[in-house]
Amino acid sequence: MTILSIIQDVAEDLAITAPSSVIGNTDKQVIQLLRMAQREGKNLGARHNWSFMQKEATFTQAAAALQGTIASLIGSDYESIKNDTMWNRTTQLPILGPLAPRDWQALQAFPVTGPYPQYRIQGKSIYFSPVPGNATDTIALEYKSKNWCESSGGSGQVAWADDTDVGLLDEDIMTLGILWRWYARKGLDYAQDFADYEQRVANAIARDGGQRHLRLDAGREDRIPGIFVPQGSWSV
Repeated sequence: MTILSIIQDVAEDLAITAPSSVIGNTDKQVIQLLRMAQREGKNLGARHNWSFMQKEATFTQAAAALQGTIASLIGSDYESIKNDTMWNRTTQLPILGPLAPRDWQALQAFPVTGPYPQYRIQGKSIYFSPVPGNATDTIALEYKSKNWCESSGGSGQVAWADDTDVGLLDEDIMTLGILWRWYARKGLDYAQDFADYEQRVANAIARDGGQRHLRLDAGREDRIPGIFVPQGSWSV
């Protein structure tokens, strides 16, 4: 569904004239519906670490504490780094963090050389400690993108910009979100619409990306250097 088809569906539910265009439309009702669609996309995208908003980034480390700006290392669509996903693929060692300001300052006062490097996000840049000894290692991580919709050509976006834009988020849920926001703004009863919307969001979150088995013990699954023995038959 495009933003145009979403707004047209909403208009039909509201028994108002379905617009032939949305972006650039000067009709006050369409402008208001578009504004609600923008807010719904932004809020829904922030409610969960949606699998389709997660991306991978790699960069070559610098032989300095300052690795570079987040925009240059990861991308302009960066929202947040996924915890425990930063690894040095060359040395096969994890890069721990992010460090809190207190811990970072302690490391600057009392430098530690190992066993694992650590990182801190300060301002809009990434820093490593200890300072890397080379500028050749490949660093990889996963991050959440702030793009919740995209153009018809597949370019990620943080807002609807054209009638042909499509949502990365569940567009039926977005339709329900626009509907209850409309009723609430007009002072109408929206309790049932809001309840239906919340149930759909909860179901989508529960299904998103599949689910791992729950463990009730305190076991850890850290990947550390060593010998890995594969499962299966050892017969030769």
